[in-house]
Amino acid sequence: MTARMDLGTQAVAGSDAFVARGAAWNRMGAVNPRRNLARAQLANSVGDGVYLVTSAFYFARIVGLPPAQIGLGLTLGWAVGAVAGLPLGHLADRRGPRGVAVLLALTTAAAVAAFMFVRSFELFVLVACVYGTAQTGLSAARQALLAGLVPPEQRTAVRAVLQATLNGGLAAGAALGGLALHVDTPEAYLAAFALDALAFVTAAAVLLRLPSVHPAPAPTGPRMAVLGDRPYALVTLINAVMLFYMPLLSIVVPLWIATRTSAPAWVVSVMLVINTGSVLLFQVRVARRVKGLDDASASVRHAGLVMFAACAVFALSPYGWVFLLVATGLQVLAELLLAPGAWEISFALAPEDRQGQYQGFFGTGVPVARMLGPVVLTTLVLGGGTLGWLLLGGAFAAAGAAMRPAVAWARRPQPV
Repeated sequence: MTARMDLGTQAVAGSDAFVARGAAWNRMGAVNPRRNLARAQLANSVGDGVYLVTSAFYFARIVGLPPAQIGLGLTLGWAVGAVAGLPLGHLADRRGPRGVAVLLALTTAAAVAAFMFVRSFELFVLVACVYGTAQTGLSAARQALLAGLVPPEQRTAVRAVLQATLNGGLAAGAALGGLALHVDTPEAYLAAFALDALAFVTAAAVLLRLPSVHPAPAPTGPRMAVLGDRPYALVTLINAVMLFYMPLLSIVVPLWIATRTSAPAWVVSVMLVINTGSVLLFQVRVARRVKGLDDASASVRHAGLVMFAACAVFALSPYGWVFLLVATGLQVLAELLLAPGAWEISFALAPEDRQGQYQGFFGTGVPVARMLGPVVLTTLVLGGGTLGWLLLGGAFAAAGAAMRPAVAWARRPQPV
């Protein structure tokens, strides 16, 4: 029986290796890898912001697809992406994460460009599957690249900087996409998609400037070891449940406002500004408090409790729209607490030679939340009202509380 490598010894060894590698980069005059990771993230997220704002209108008005087909096609795309994340993360481990990340960024650009020529549902589904696969795989490869360039004890802090950069890029991209919506012509939408594709080409070019990370040596044991790592699967499941907060502000709350409150429609915009602005300003500060798995588990538990409070306040919003703003503040606080806890857990519990594979598996929570979250949350909240909000909050609190024992289980030596 073999056991999981001691995490403390692994971290010390990894840190020494990274310090030596960093000194070599400095002697060679290499670029700052963290700065270019942030630049690539910025370009990537600007493109995502443009896409998120314009895609539904483009597919409906220019391509001519009915809403049901748009929803089905995008759901299938993210479903395929969720499955593809693991093998693409494994590919990043075996072939080197920088090259795989560059290839997937270019594949994403090609998929976005292909959307400009889609005029049938069948082709739309095909391109959506390529887009979802490339996006999910790119996320896994980027995390493996970060793990290869940044010492273990600094990864969560660097990831927080990238998350803040992501929110800034999304806001900029959303503003650019808003211009296309204002013009509302086929040429404007096509220009927006062209800008999205160019953003991913730019991200690929920036990633190429990063130092190369050598592929990990072929490990012993199963190729897809993460599939047999039950403790890691459990923490991934818990994180996926926590990520169901993602459709709240974009889908669920706007529908709640429209059907259950008398709040003006512009409140939704204010809520989104509060969310993105808070992450941009405070994510790095909150992440500094997470130093190890104990802090990470506590941060996720606190996130669950704050999400319960947010859901309870959302339930009060029919009595005054100010409750919507208070609930939004609580929701973004939960998001700020969840993110660094989840990052620390995902990196620290993954073997160093399988970071891409493990990050690909852990990252499946995002497409799962995107696929299932809108259906589950709208059914629960719009169908259940106040009780639905409380049940949703209770699910977040329970998931957050479950993270500590799950991490404790994962830290114990596990048979392979």
